[in-house]
Amino acid sequence: ITQETQRAKRAIELAEWGLTVAVVSSGDCGIYGMAGLVLEELRSRGWDGKTPQVQVFPGITALQAAASRVGAPLMHDFCAISLSDLLTPWPVIEKRLEASAAADFVTALYNPRSRNRTEQIAIAQRIFLKHRKPDTPVAIVVSAYRDDENITLTTLDKMLEIPIDMLTMVLIGNQSTDIHQDWMITPRGYQI
Repeated sequence: ITQETQRAKRAIELAEWGLTVAVVSSGDCGIYGMAGLVLEELRSRGWDGKTPQVQVFPGITALQAAASRVGAPLMHDFCAISLSDLLTPWPVIEKRLEASAAADFVTALYNPRSRNRTEQIAIAQRIFLKHRKPDTPVAIVVSAYRDDENITLTTLDKMLEIPIDMLTMVLIGNQSTDIHQDWMITPRGYQI
């Protein structure tokens, strides 16, 4: 986190000198990326919104990459929740998990488990099991599109049997999501 803040501050300093600067993030810089941090830092400095000029370019998020590898799980309403409590207090994350599960959103879980944070994914599973059937489809996608990619389609009640780490995207289906021929599909509602 310190390095991200230093990167943002340094990029702004260079831009204020008149240099053209790019701050690169993996995924989409506006979704759990550097764009927000740079804009927050500029705002704290009284930025006028014009100088230095800022452009934010979209990228492919981890949830998009993971979803594309398993089919079409995000065809209806969905949300993304990070289980990392480094920047967001755990009670806030739990409240968001509860709301997402109760509202039947397909849910993408970022940062599901780390060396020091091992219980949050189990808590998330318990919350979802209060609102979803045990056989709700879940995709566990590790390192989507990378050489060490690993994809497992499982169910909500069995998801913790699969290795999950910080490079894992967990996609929890809603009540309509199903698996057909190894493809995870959340119907949009078309009459077919």
